[in-house]
Amino acid sequence: MNGDLGGNLEGIADPQLRSFIEKETHKQKFQVLVHGLTEQCWDKCMDRPSTRLDHKTEMCLLNCVERFLDTSNYIINRMERSSDLMGN
Repeated sequence: MNGDLGGNLEGIADPQLRSFIEKETHKQKFQVLVHGLTEQCWDKCMDRPSTRLDHKTEMCLLNCVERFLDTSNYIINRMERSSDLMGN
Protein backbone atom coordinates (compact mmCIF):
# COMPACT_ATOMS: atom_id res chain seq x y z
CA MET A 1 0.00 0.00 0.00
CA ASN A 2 1.23 3.44 -0.80
CA GLY A 3 -0.34 5.17 2.21
CA ASP A 4 -3.14 7.28 0.79
CA LEU A 5 -4.93 8.26 4.01
CA GLY A 6 -6.00 11.58 2.57
CA GLY A 7 -2.36 12.56 2.32
CA ASN A 8 1.11 11.21 1.86
CA LEU A 9 2.74 9.16 4.63
CA GLU A 10 6.26 9.83 3.39
CA GLY A 11 6.57 12.79 5.78
CA ILE A 12 6.02 10.54 8.83
CA ALA A 13 9.43 9.68 10.20
CA ASP A 14 8.31 7.22 12.88
CA PRO A 15 8.15 3.79 11.21
CA GLN A 16 5.83 2.39 13.90
CA LEU A 17 3.35 5.24 13.40
CA ARG A 18 3.53 4.86 9.62
CA SER A 19 2.94 1.11 9.90
CA PHE A 20 0.01 1.65 12.27
CA ILE A 21 -1.61 4.17 9.90
CA GLU A 22 -1.11 1.84 6.93
CA LYS A 23 -2.68 -1.08 8.81
CA GLU A 24 -5.64 1.02 9.94
CA THR A 25 -6.12 2.25 6.38
CA HIS A 26 -6.16 -1.38 5.18
CA LYS A 27 -8.79 -2.20 7.82
CA GLN A 28 -10.92 0.76 6.80
CA LYS A 29 -10.78 -0.19 3.12
CA PHE A 30 -11.68 -3.77 3.99
CA GLN A 31 -14.69 -2.59 6.03
CA VAL A 32 -15.86 -0.47 3.11
CA LEU A 33 -15.51 -3.53 0.88
CA VAL A 34 -17.51 -5.70 3.31
CA HIS A 35 -20.28 -3.12 3.49
CA GLY A 36 -20.42 -2.75 -0.29
CA LEU A 37 -20.48 -6.47 -0.96
CA THR A 38 -23.10 -7.07 1.72
CA GLU A 39 -25.28 -4.45 0.08
CA GLN A 40 -24.67 -5.98 -3.36
CA CYS A 41 -25.58 -9.49 -2.18
CA TRP A 42 -28.74 -8.20 -0.53
CA ASP A 43 -29.78 -6.17 -3.60
CA LYS A 44 -28.97 -9.04 -5.97
CA CYS A 45 -30.72 -11.79 -4.01
CA MET A 46 -33.64 -10.15 -2.21
CA ASP A 47 -36.25 -9.42 -4.85
CA ARG A 48 -39.20 -9.19 -2.44
CA PRO A 49 -39.32 -8.94 1.34
CA SER A 50 -41.06 -11.75 3.19
CA THR A 51 -41.05 -13.44 6.58
CA ARG A 52 -39.03 -16.40 5.24
CA LEU A 53 -36.28 -16.93 2.70
CA ASP A 54 -37.27 -19.14 -0.19
CA HIS A 55 -34.78 -21.72 -1.44
CA LYS A 56 -33.70 -19.63 -4.43
CA THR A 57 -32.98 -16.57 -2.28
CA GLU A 58 -31.18 -18.62 0.34
CA MET A 59 -28.95 -20.25 -2.28
CA CYS A 60 -28.25 -16.89 -3.90
CA LEU A 61 -27.17 -15.38 -0.58
CA LEU A 62 -25.08 -18.44 0.26
CA ASN A 63 -23.32 -18.33 -3.09
CA CYS A 64 -22.74 -14.59 -2.82
CA VAL A 65 -21.28 -14.95 0.68
CA GLU A 66 -19.04 -17.83 -0.41
CA ARG A 67 -17.70 -15.80 -3.33
CA PHE A 68 -17.16 -12.89 -0.95
CA LEU A 69 -15.18 -15.10 1.44
CA ASP A 70 -13.09 -16.45 -1.42
CA THR A 71 -12.38 -12.91 -2.58
CA SER A 72 -11.62 -11.72 0.95
CA ASN A 73 -9.14 -14.54 1.51
CA TYR A 74 -7.46 -13.73 -1.79
CA ILE A 75 -7.19 -10.04 -0.88
CA ILE A 76 -5.84 -10.77 2.61
CA ASN A 77 -3.24 -13.19 1.24
CA ARG A 78 -2.25 -10.68 -1.41
CA MET A 79 -1.89 -7.89 1.18
CA GLU A 80 0.23 -10.16 3.41
CA ARG A 81 2.52 -11.03 0.48
CA SER A 82 2.84 -7.34 -0.41
CA SER A 83 3.65 -6.50 3.19
CA ASP A 84 6.29 -9.26 3.30
CA LEU A 85 7.86 -7.95 0.10
CA MET A 86 8.01 -4.43 1.56
CA GLY A 87 9.83 -5.80 4.59
CA ASN A 88 7.12 -5.07 7.17
